Amino acid sequence: MRNSLFQHWCSFNQFGNGINRPLLKKITHYENINRRIMDVISKYFHDLTDTQIEQYRQLYDLYADWNAKINVISRKDIENLYTNHVLHSLAIAKFTDFKPESAVLDVGTGGGFPGIPLAIMFPETHFLLIDRTGKKVKVAQAVAQSIGLQNVECRQCDVAEVKERFDFVVSRAVMELPALVALVRKNIKTKCINSIPNGLICLKGGDLTAELQRVKAETIVDNLNRYFEEKFFETKKVIYVVL
Repeated sequence: MRNSLFQHWCSFNQFGNGINRPLLKKITHYENINRRIMDVISKYFHDLTDTQIEQYRQLYDLYADWNAKINVISRKDIENLYTNHVLHSLAIAKFTDFKPESAVLDVGTGGGFPGIPLAIMFPETHFLLIDRTGKKVKVAQAVAQSIGLQNVECRQCDVAEVKERFDFVVSRAVMELPALVALVRKNIKTKCINSIPNGLICLKGGDLTAELQRVKAETIVDNLNRYFEEKFFETKKVIYVVL
């Protein structure tokens, strides 16, 4: 989107004998967002490749474009994409690494969170992103293809329909933990190749005391303000359930 805007602006200045100030303002706005992108991501992740940086950079334009057609992210929240959605997804990468050849199932991915940011971070891990809403799966698939992700598959289905097994299942506030644990237990591999046992990793917020008491498995709760200083993360947590 940025390139097309820039080309249009140059063409206007060359042949229109004037400056399209609203368009220039829009281009400047995108430039400022692009600078903020890597301020947010590179502050916490220091070893990104040029390819990863470019893939993360492209996410804003892609989601802004899709969000104008389909309400994937709250329209008031799109400018907080990198903090509230990308960085939030990458909290899982702070909690643990996924080894090459691992397989991860993202349940209720919506437009691709946390799956797409994690797939960029772990290019040798296979991710299956599922959601029951077809238009959201369409967005996730289009974004993954646009940035050249080779390790992502998107599927419109319910988790109960998924037969494959995975090292980890991830999700972001899809449903209460006891229900999610019951649904995905069948999808967890028995053989472990990662540094922590296979299981479920969820991103959730608020008071989870009652919810956690009903989970009949070993559970670890990690506060995200340990990793990220932004106010958004003050009440956010990563929940790891060993399965």
